[in-house]
Amino acid sequence: MLKKWKQQSPYHLMLIPSVVLVFIFSYIPFYGLIIAFQKYNPGLGFSSPWVGWDNFTHVFNQPNFIRTIWNTLYMSIFKMVGGIVVPVVFALLLNEVMHNGIKRTFQTLVYIPNFLSWVIMAGIMLDILSADGIVNTFLSLFGVKPISFLGTPSIFPWTMIVSDIWKGFGFGTVVYLAALTSIDPGLYEAAVIDGAKRWKQTIYITLPLLMPTIVLMSVLSLGNVLNAGFDQIYNLYSPVVYQTGDIIDTYVYRLGIQQAQYSIATAVGLFKSVISCILVAVSYILAYRVAGYRIF
Repeated sequence: MLKKWKQQSPYHLMLIPSVVLVFIFSYIPFYGLIIAFQKYNPGLGFSSPWVGWDNFTHVFNQPNFIRTIWNTLYMSIFKMVGGIVVPVVFALLLNEVMHNGIKRTFQTLVYIPNFLSWVIMAGIMLDILSADGIVNTFLSLFGVKPISFLGTPSIFPWTMIVSDIWKGFGFGTVVYLAALTSIDPGLYEAAVIDGAKRWKQTIYITLPLLMPTIVLMSVLSLGNVLNAGFDQIYNLYSPVVYQTGDIIDTYVYRLGIQQAQYSIATAVGLFKSVISCILVAVSYILAYRVAGYRIF
């Protein structure tokens, strides 16, 4: 036991700065959650009048809040599904490319957007989706009138979904390509001897052996079902699309920062955090039972 501790002690010492920072910036602020149960007044601070569950009752009686929950679930679920399907399909297609130079080039190109912040991506999207942008210019060749992708309530959520998938599928592609390299080439050689073509090999060898990774990534993404992407939506939405584009995070921001309703904003944030914590715990349990994933 002592020998094992001596071997692991350097790694534990390396964790100390991170643990201290997490404690200072994540655990100590927990005390501020008391605001959710008060009628908070900045002048009185934490001595503000206690109102119990009134803030939560008020929030859940607001049609706008119920709508933001629906918007959050709607966009996050489609982002999760697309974030699994698109990388898998692209990884399978890229895996069929025999020329390593071409494969690495495409892999790098699709991975680049993942390194850009949504502040930068928002500027790019505003340019390419504007009335005279490249997308509307291309559609005009087919007689389609300019579309307001960021100003039409019915189109805005899908613009967010597609752009989020476009930005992040490069990372998923790398994960699935790594999983594909672990497949025994002998299985494909045996399939060729049996007369199986590439499509049959993909159906009966590649996908079944890739399925544990797909299941693991799908289950782990469950914990983010209430995170529809604050950075993305905040930088791209406007009051015109609040009805379909407002999510829990942006709703909390507008209440707490712009309207100074700190108690209600904290109540909404606490509600989201509790649900997200439960979903994260469930996702790790499912990942362990379904895919054999363990965090220690």
